[in-house]
Amino acid sequence: MDPQVITEELEHPGARNLLDCATLLRLAYNGSDGFPRVIPIGFYWKGSQIVVCTAATAPKVKALSSRPNVAMTIDLGDTPTEAKALLVRGSRAWPSSTAFPTSTSRPRRRHWAQTRSRSSSARSGRCTTRWHISIEPVWARFFDFAAGRMPSFLTKLAGGA
Repeated sequence: MDPQVITEELEHPGARNLLDCATLLRLAYNGSDGFPRVIPIGFYWKGSQIVVCTAATAPKVKALSSRPNVAMTIDLGDTPTEAKALLVRGSRAWPSSTAFPTSTSRPRRRHWAQTRSRSSSARSGRCTTRWHISIEPVWARFFDFAAGRMPSFLTKLAGGA
């Protein structure tokens, strides 16, 4: 996909709202056994990459080291008139940094801090090493079904152009 098109999709106001305000995305990757996985995971938007944080010992770290391609979706809305979705395909960059993310928005930092606090106390420190896995988008689409921004096959089914 043309980098300009990817940028336009990710910079659409609705897509930016999802990237800035959603707390979870669904990450799809191929597990070490070759079978696909889809997991909900916290993330933050770094301006040109989506970053997920995980434990260094998480199975996805090993799987992504040999199979770097991923797909993800961030969605919002419970009815067809509210439905919005950002779909992204990408490739992971090597995990980096064990530091807690600090460059995120204030609401996101608050969410991450609360999540980290709850999970740390629940696990009594067993998950001490956190990895950031940066995902570089190579394809992106933003859909806003109420606004008519939907996959072309659906537009054709509905009798549109």
